[in-house]
Amino acid sequence: MEFEQNVGGIDRLLRGVLGIVLLGVAVGATIAGRRPIGLVAAIGSIGLLFNVATQFCGMNALLGIDTCSRDVDP
Repeated sequence: MEFEQNVGGIDRLLRGVLGIVLLGVAVGATIAGRRPIGLVAAIGSIGLLFNVATQFCGMNALLGIDTCSRDVDP
């Protein structure tokens, strides 16, 4: 399956950092016995890291947002 890229630059970097932070929150919450919080954080982390890996965000596509920088041929 191929997605049209619409996530790039600082947007992609911030999603990656937030995805990793949420992954840490998910692990910490699960270890502390707060499974519902861990589950929500894990789902958010998976979504953000998917965006980073594929450079595609469904919400961006629905809203018409494109943060990729592309070279435009004259």
